Amino acid sequence: MPVNLKGRSFLTLMDFTPAEIDYLLTLSADLKAKKRAGIRGNLLAGKNIALIFEKPSTRTRCAFTVACNDEGAFPEYLGRNEIHLGAKEDVKDTARVLGRMFDGIEFRGFKQSTVEALAEYSGVPVWNGLTDSDHPTQVLADFLTLRENFGSLSGLKLVYLGDGRNNMSNALMIGCAKMGVDYVVSSPKELEPDTELLAKCRAIASHSTISVINDPFEAVKDADAVYTDVWASMGEESLKEERYRLLGAWQVNAGIMAATGKSSTIFLHCLPAVKGAEVTEEVFESEASKVFDEAENRMHTIKAVMVATLGA
Repeated sequence: MPVNLKGRSFLTLMDFTPAEIDYLLTLSADLKAKKRAGIRGNLLAGKNIALIFEKPSTRTRCAFTVACNDEGAFPEYLGRNEIHLGAKEDVKDTARVLGRMFDGIEFRGFKQSTVEALAEYSGVPVWNGLTDSDHPTQVLADFLTLRENFGSLSGLKLVYLGDGRNNMSNALMIGCAKMGVDYVVSSPKELEPDTELLAKCRAIASHSTISVINDPFEAVKDADAVYTDVWASMGEESLKEERYRLLGAWQVNAGIMAATGKSSTIFLHCLPAVKGAEVTEEVFESEASKVFDEAENRMHTIKAVMVATLGA
């Protein structure tokens, strides 16, 4: 059956079937090839896109802006201090105003409930650029990078080292469960993933396994990709000292990469990275590191999401 995502919002990969996710990845690869060939598109011609940012960003903001420009849309950046979202005005009221002026809305901020309310009340497609609990556009970029390196996703093993409760680990767990990738979270017991989300992902993972293994060296055995993220996420700066104390043994270094037992293992990171903390400079700058492929792929996958849900 042909995939039709027109008019859909993109809030979490939990809302999408494996076939729909695969379609987005295939479309991403096609749009990337056209971009590389210098072929400019017009699939979003005449569309006005609101870009709401409660949290600052490099990759998300630039990816949405360039993707809009490449396909003929006009992006309007709305920073935290430039609109009344959730302050002087209810989120649902802001959503109804923006929905009458814009064709699509991107949101990057704190609460998942905010992006859900924007989608419920705006009447236009809404795309989740990041919340405290999920980061679905990043996972699409990660999966495109995995496909480029290994040919397919099914049967791969991806290991995440670090804070197992953060948005990146959550989003990867959901995506891997959907797409047949074996997923391992390795963290100290204090930072293990949410049990409810873990159970939900295990329930939908018919072609893969979802595991929690505290020992990082045991966890990475046979890994095709080792993934990490900053130890103190945006908004958690006050917890930095505690997180560094808890997570020191989960640093991705040469010893961890060697423990995979595979010379083909790649290193992934959503960026920005604190080199010397969650990953060493040696690993970050190694040939195994595909972090800048991931960063570029944010733009191609975000473009695919907008084209699929809003484009001609």
